[in-house]
Amino acid sequence: MLSMSSPRLDGFRMPGEFEPHAGCWMAWPHRTDNWREQAVPAQQAFGEVARAIAQFEPVTMGVPSAQWRQARAMLPANIRVVEIASDDSWLRDQGPTFVTNDRYELRGINWLFNAWGELYTPYDQDAVIAQKILEIEDIPRYDCPMVLEGGAIHVDGEGTCITTE
Repeated sequence: MLSMSSPRLDGFRMPGEFEPHAGCWMAWPHRTDNWREQAVPAQQAFGEVARAIAQFEPVTMGVPSAQWRQARAMLPANIRVVEIASDDSWLRDQGPTFVTNDRYELRGINWLFNAWGELYTPYDQDAVIAQKILEIEDIPRYDCPMVLEGGAIHVDGEGTCITTE
């Protein structure tokens, strides 16, 4: 569901990264032009990170359809594996930014994504992955007409944002 307002007007804020949250989304590394040895070492590393996080909160791994069986075999059953197309594996940059209000309701910000200034192409799947995640989770979204990689900002949850120019 698309919200036509803005997070601030609706009483939402981006929580500090240290605040408790309900889960973690990750994307499966699969680009053979970006990862060595058919991405298998990267997949093992991402699997280790997912297992570590899953000790404390639910983890969802977004996986392209061609990699689904391999990911499911490499990941423990407590990690949800969701078929979702992507061009790269950095959901902190491509995925939605979650915001919350005083009632702990969630909404997501869907930034424009341009693959770090078109560093790689194609990136059309990454450009829509935030919207896909929000629809899968049934979380209302705000479409923001600004290019931003989510990993480029760090907030304290009280209105301070650290970023680059």
